[in-house]
Amino acid sequence: MAKKLILLLAFVGIMVSDLQAQAVVSDRNTDTDFKKFKTYAWLAPGDSVLNRHRRDKLYGGYIVYSADKELAARGLKVDTLRPDAIFLFYTSVKEITTYSQTAMLSVGVGVAGPGYYVSGSVPVAGGNIIETTEEDGVLKYAMYDTGTKKLVWSGMVEKTFSLTDDIEKIIGDYTVRIFKKYPVKAKK
Repeated sequence: MAKKLILLLAFVGIMVSDLQAQAVVSDRNTDTDFKKFKTYAWLAPGDSVLNRHRRDKLYGGYIVYSADKELAARGLKVDTLRPDAIFLFYTSVKEITTYSQTAMLSVGVGVAGPGYYVSGSVPVAGGNIIETTEEDGVLKYAMYDTGTKKLVWSGMVEKTFSLTDDIEKIIGDYTVRIFKKYPVKAKK
């Protein structure tokens, strides 16, 4: 029984550490009735004058598209003239470079010779430096009440990924996870 308990605790510990690295975090104003929000609009992140041409917002259109699907599933509609809420998103990507080194010295085996084969082992140099690059990205959504002008909900995730990964799939998957923390559940 004790062995099973230890294995269970080890498994739970591994799962929690894995989830913690890319956990979705959400915060909301508990005094707000979220069912009153029927319409919303987007506010451009950062400088709205230069927003269309910013390289750091390369996936901005897809981020808004993914969030629009989630908000529509919760009964909200886009209204750019008189919205009940304003949404904006924030993204950040930081490059992380790690270095590792192969073994300094290893033994290699060679086979050679005319007529009879002779084998021997000789030291082979190693110690090559290997560079690995990953990206540490943050995606955050924030919701403001247009009546009170206050932040009422936010949700975010931090994820490590590679530029060879399917970025749109990552955005779509984590947008769904973030909006699962939104106080109004999706309609079926």
